[in-house]
Amino acid sequence: MSGILYFVPTPVGNLEDMTFRAVNVLKEVDYILCEDTRTSGILLKHFEISKPLKSYHLHNEHHATEKVIADLKNGQNIAIITDAGTPGISDPGYLLAKAGADNNIDMICLPGATALIPALVVSGLPNNEFLFAGFLPQKKGRQTKLKQLAEEKKTIVLYESPHKINTTLEQIKEFFGEETKASLSREISKKFEETKRGTINELIEFSKSKTLKGEIVLIVNNSI
Repeated sequence: MSGILYFVPTPVGNLEDMTFRAVNVLKEVDYILCEDTRTSGILLKHFEISKPLKSYHLHNEHHATEKVIADLKNGQNIAIITDAGTPGISDPGYLLAKAGADNNIDMICLPGATALIPALVVSGLPNNEFLFAGFLPQKKGRQTKLKQLAEEKKTIVLYESPHKINTTLEQIKEFFGEETKASLSREISKKFEETKRGTINELIEFSKSKTLKGEIVLIVNNSI
């Protein structure tokens, strides 16, 4: 009988965001897949979890997936975690979920920490419908993607890194218009959590006035 593959969210900042269920699952599986064994090792030590960690990241997921599926078919229960947030959401996990589905593996994704929902809620922008676009393409296809998103009437959720946020804000102004409403959240659930709301021009001014750190979630709507 095949084992179960668990997708387990981990805190995006505050360790208190870890759920009791997540801790219990990680204590019960045969082994845990993770992006970085050093980062995840700290998390497991904090919650007194002593299970084997195996690397599963963007550079080895194609090769590693086959072995994981074989172990699941042999009855092992396996969990996948990432450095922060829910596996498969702009993080490794999709290929494994697809392989699991293709091989009729039982899969369970626990509810838990993610950066996009808190940022969307506190943005004050319409959230009855929204489009999660993750990270924009680095180079090829970036302008095409921005043009496509600019036509959307829904609120758009983007992830961005601190060293690229100024460029991205300027590009959103160019493609979406300077009256576009936006919200920028960073360091979600951490000590220095911060959200800035306003027009895209106001966010550009804010971003250039200080050195932003931590993962950034950008919420954009040019239809209101």
